[in-house]
Amino acid sequence: MSTVTVRWLDRLADVDATVWDGLHDGTHPFISHAFLHGLEHEGCLHRAHGWQPHHPTLWRDGELIAAAPGYIKTNSHGEFVFDHAWAHAYEAHGHRYFPKLLIAVPYSPVPGPRLLARDAASRAALVWAIEEEMRRGKFSSAHVNFHAAAEDGVFEDARWLSRLDVQYHWQNDSEHGHWRDYDDFLAAMDHKHRKNLKQERAKVQRAGVTFRIVHGADASEDDLDAMHGFYLRTFADYGNFPALTRSFFGHVARAMPENLVLFLAQREGRSIAGACCLRGGETLYGRYWGADESLPGLHFETCYHQGIDYCLHHGLTRFSPGAQGEHKIARGFLPTLTRSRHLIADAAFSDALESWCAAEREATLRYCDTALQHGPFRRAQANT
Repeated sequence: MSTVTVRWLDRLADVDATVWDGLHDGTHPFISHAFLHGLEHEGCLHRAHGWQPHHPTLWRDGELIAAAPGYIKTNSHGEFVFDHAWAHAYEAHGHRYFPKLLIAVPYSPVPGPRLLARDAASRAALVWAIEEEMRRGKFSSAHVNFHAAAEDGVFEDARWLSRLDVQYHWQNDSEHGHWRDYDDFLAAMDHKHRKNLKQERAKVQRAGVTFRIVHGADASEDDLDAMHGFYLRTFADYGNFPALTRSFFGHVARAMPENLVLFLAQREGRSIAGACCLRGGETLYGRYWGADESLPGLHFETCYHQGIDYCLHHGLTRFSPGAQGEHKIARGFLPTLTRSRHLIADAAFSDALESWCAAEREATLRYCDTALQHGPFRRAQANT
């Protein structure tokens, strides 16, 4: 009988890209070897940022059968599943919350596969390996953020706490709509919302703004310089730390040219704003935006309307524009549940959090129902 070996890797370069990518279907760019290795190699991750690579991998007879993007975290920066209150309470009771073990994609609140495996048994063995790593006493807890709904079942037999949150996604499918173009999409809305969006887009056009859509293979150094500059500007405006380097933007353009999509707003011959997106199998993922000028409607046009236009033109059925933002509802993005799982080493603390998580889940589900009452469509429902 073959023996399964667990190896924890401190850099993704120790796994061949084709071997890692053989564990997933290639439709989720954020779990690709190119994206994750790029974060490490291009200086986006190091201990000063609170991210130290610690990837669980399972091997059988020299073959990789399961793996996950794993990190030792010494803070909760860049995770988007907020546990600051947990950390304060844990330390108030005399325990150290950090370091903790996190399975996630750094800086990317994008739902998708997290437990990459050839079969269900290997996926279950991977979860067991993560549990054992935590139980050795090195970590206060283990967390899996923004995992796919299909992966939920593997956590049910253990003490993994379940949390739900909400994002706002645009969908064009048989359940939520089947639109041929933007006018068709607007026609599905009530009169008030349809009128507001037309006026919003018209303001940007009257300001003399046009758009260039640039894919990775066509992105010039000037395009990448501009997009990284917009990214830095946004982080500076909000007083946040910009972890992604200019070389990382260049890496994504070179290593993932079919995935990178830039929406660059042009005015008087120069780029004044931009949105950086990644394209998956049937989904467009909005990630970063920024602007050098403040114009009415520019943010909404760059980050939302252009992306919807792109999806309709290219046959993509989903647009995930990032975390948070109730203002997205009025622009056709419906409440969509996201998931995370959490294993706490201290049993008493875990028991206390269990009821808290249950109450949070109920509140989240109620919020989804309420938010849909303010949706722009004549008929809408949440994606649960």
